[in-house]
Amino acid sequence: MTGHRAIKDSGLERRLFKSRLVIIAALVGAGLLGLVGRLAYLQVYAYEHFATLSEDNRVRLVPLPPPRGLIYDRNGVLLARNLPQYRLELVPEEIDDLGATLEQLRGLVDIRPVDIERFRSAVQRQQPFQGAPLRFNLGEQELARIAVNRHRFPGVAIKAHLGRHYPLARHGAHAVGYVGRLSEGDLARLDRRHYQGTSHVGKLGVERHYERRLHGEAGLEQVEVNAQGRRLRVLEREPPVPGEDIVLTLDARLQLVAETALDGRPGAVVAMDPGNGEVLALASMPSFDPNPFVNGLAERDYRALRDDPARPLFNRALAGQYPPGSTIKPVMALAGLEHGVVEPDERMFAGPYYRLPNRSRKYRDWKAGGHGWVDLGKAITQSCDVFFYDLAYRLGIDRMAAFLGRFGLGERTGIDVGGEASGLVPTREWKRGAHGEPWYPGETVIAGIGQGYMLTTPLQLATVAATLATRGERYRPHLLHAVTGSAGGEFEVVQPEALPPVGLSQDGHWQQVIEPMVGVMHEPNGTAYWTAGRDAAYEMAGKTGTAQVFGLEEGEEYDAEAIQRRLRDHALFLAFAPAQDPRIAVAVIVEHGGGGGSVAAPVARAVMDYYLLALDHWDGQARG
Repeated sequence: MTGHRAIKDSGLERRLFKSRLVIIAALVGAGLLGLVGRLAYLQVYAYEHFATLSEDNRVRLVPLPPPRGLIYDRNGVLLARNLPQYRLELVPEEIDDLGATLEQLRGLVDIRPVDIERFRSAVQRQQPFQGAPLRFNLGEQELARIAVNRHRFPGVAIKAHLGRHYPLARHGAHAVGYVGRLSEGDLARLDRRHYQGTSHVGKLGVERHYERRLHGEAGLEQVEVNAQGRRLRVLEREPPVPGEDIVLTLDARLQLVAETALDGRPGAVVAMDPGNGEVLALASMPSFDPNPFVNGLAERDYRALRDDPARPLFNRALAGQYPPGSTIKPVMALAGLEHGVVEPDERMFAGPYYRLPNRSRKYRDWKAGGHGWVDLGKAITQSCDVFFYDLAYRLGIDRMAAFLGRFGLGERTGIDVGGEASGLVPTREWKRGAHGEPWYPGETVIAGIGQGYMLTTPLQLATVAATLATRGERYRPHLLHAVTGSAGGEFEVVQPEALPPVGLSQDGHWQQVIEPMVGVMHEPNGTAYWTAGRDAAYEMAGKTGTAQVFGLEEGEEYDAEAIQRRLRDHALFLAFAPAQDPRIAVAVIVEHGGGGGSVAAPVARAVMDYYLLALDHWDGQARG
């Protein structure tokens, strides 16, 4: 037989099967061991990590913005309040195509480029699951259009909130200020933790200065949501702490009187209580309506305000710097008495001009024929320039500057609102540093009547009037009168801050200057008698001032009718009343108004009349 059949090796087959079985069992065992190890890792070692992730998917932390504190005037008139409003919010995490959604929403509501810019900025600084505001203060028609189309916009919601509103609009706007939408610049200076969920912040005035008090503390909600991000229930809630309500020293009715008395002319009025530094009125005209600023002014409207030649956004009461003119003559007189340069009964012949020794230049008096023989009292009452030219020359700029500084001139008062200018009391050192030149005697002469380099603000002049009224006692001017207390919503009155007094070597010097200031108002030859003091029902002390805007050449005559209005003199006035028991001190400036006695003094008279007569009468009826 040539062929044969292979013999099957069953032993070999069994060995191969067993080896394969062992390999498969080892692989299965290794897989099971790896699965058990992974399960142990997830369930034991990484439990907290994944539990947290799971909780974050189920629970969200929602910040709760606090209600902003209210602002009242001293009589309870609301100056800043919160009104219910509706805003349009978008949750980026719930929107597939944000750009397309924004474009579609433009067909339903008015959305400006600035709204989109601010919305994108808000999105960048918060969590994607948090709603970012796109439009504030929606109108009824806009609300209706969004409600009808709500099903087309996942992630888009209408939220009720409290929006800031200023009932008196432009009246007192520079003092109260306004809030605006949060910017990156705001967050850079604020604690972000306290502004989660907050969309607005104080931008100007009291709203900015007292931001910390007014804002309050944000709250927090733990909210359970489903897979689509819908709220299911609130797990825990920490309510927000409302901002404090504050009461200002301002009197809203007096503020309106002051603004009305300016009669549309650019200028400022500051009224104070000389006994404690409370600012009763802080008027700067023209003014502006702060309400459009709250949710964002259109660029076109803002440019119109910014570029307006009348400068309605400029706070003249705090930041306006003007030569004080003759309003500083009472302080100059006190300096002369204190340094023994002049005696109350000392007389000099005041002709139409003054000359420095061995100099030919003539420094003219405002009165063409001069005042004749004058003493200190007559020089103040009739505002004799020649007398004060001579007084300034004998005092010298060093003693003048030091004494004016004791009244707070040349430095900020420290009032509790931003934007205050410092004014300027020039010195030898200042001129050398600013101009690189020495000080000249002629500059001392004109500084004696508040001209030259000297600059003051209306607020500083009001503090000078208050210091004269109190015979040297000084208080820091302030706008905050009271804040919400810790118990039962009661208000706690803020105590005034006393400043170093202007102590004089003889108390009689005060009356030697104040009596002629009374003469300014109540003597027929006083510079404000015929326009403001003649028929007054109370005794007041005042001083007129006229500040040149540009210098005249020697021998050149000033003709108000022949020059442009912007080059005409400023009209200034300061006063306090009643003269012997002062309750109010006032400073007024009317830009390019002309004479202080004819233009500024009647404004102050209207303010003092209301405060001392009409306001007292009204309060008496209210109490009765």
